[in-house]
Amino acid sequence: MRTLLAVVCLSFWSGVILAQSPAASVTAPGSGARNTEFQPGKLWYDTEGNLINAHGGGILRVGNTYYWYGEKRARQQEEGVTVYSSRDLYNWHYEGLALQPSPQPGHDIEQGCLMERPKVLFNQKTGKYVMWFHLELKGKGYSAARAGVAVADKPTGPFRYVSSFRPNGHMSRDMTLYLDDNGRAYHIYSARENYDLRIARLSDDFLTATRQDTLLFSNHREAPAVFKTGDRYYLITSGCTGWDPNQATLHVADNLFGPWKELGDPMRGPNAAKTFGGQSTYVLPAPGRPGSFIFLADQWNPKDLKDSRYLWLPVQFREEQPTIEWLDRWNLGFFKPAGAKSAGR
Repeated sequence: MRTLLAVVCLSFWSGVILAQSPAASVTAPGSGARNTEFQPGKLWYDTEGNLINAHGGGILRVGNTYYWYGEKRARQQEEGVTVYSSRDLYNWHYEGLALQPSPQPGHDIEQGCLMERPKVLFNQKTGKYVMWFHLELKGKGYSAARAGVAVADKPTGPFRYVSSFRPNGHMSRDMTLYLDDNGRAYHIYSARENYDLRIARLSDDFLTATRQDTLLFSNHREAPAVFKTGDRYYLITSGCTGWDPNQATLHVADNLFGPWKELGDPMRGPNAAKTFGGQSTYVLPAPGRPGSFIFLADQWNPKDLKDSRYLWLPVQFREEQPTIEWLDRWNLGFFKPAGAKSAGR
């Protein structure tokens, strides 16, 4: 969700689900307390007492540690890609800038460019961590519409810029990466001024797209987030309404390359038709609970992008269909152990 509308438009278990009640922040700076729950839409501070600044992001698990990559936002500017680490998903330690803009004038990622929706995968064959992101060149608005790629030897970086391009000649804006069970990786991206959603299989080193590149559907969608349970793939997207929230859509398929069947809006509760004021960015498998997932979204604040909030909510399965219900606060005890009956109300 961007101003491009003008162009076209986790052993981590503690407690159980908590009663809903308002709260000001997660956790207040200087309190010394550790977070023990998620509070969607509230201020979320890192372990040093600073607001977490990782928008449009994604999560990578390495062993028992999670790494959260996202856009570092100032009030209006984008300042690179940050990375945070956590072992419990509630408390995040700031690791620094994973990918910094280049000080070199004319460089693809020079200061002032846009690096949006960063996602990172680990490549078993090369031993490298590979980041993909949506790149817009400095001073060019949203006309470049490129995919950018960077690599690192460690999950915290620093990442080294490799290249940027339009996959197989297609525009590439909002995007995500997906690593399938067989080790193959895929780039799912908005193309043709966001009217098309496409998928391309990545090369074996994850550094470029192969020619196995397919149109999924043409429905003016962006902000893709994909997950798999059993033999079915699910895809959540948003509409294209600039910074304004809109209705999410859920699709299902037996194959990543389709055909994809639309299942409607998976959101439930107050303001569900506007995705609770947010926009999808990632779906994270819940730690230690196969078949359980956490939906991640951004609640954008275009007047002060740094103050954009995070919506983390559990994915529930009702009649075998994923649903995402609003909760003011919850913790990982929401998810039942493998084999137990799914939580719900």
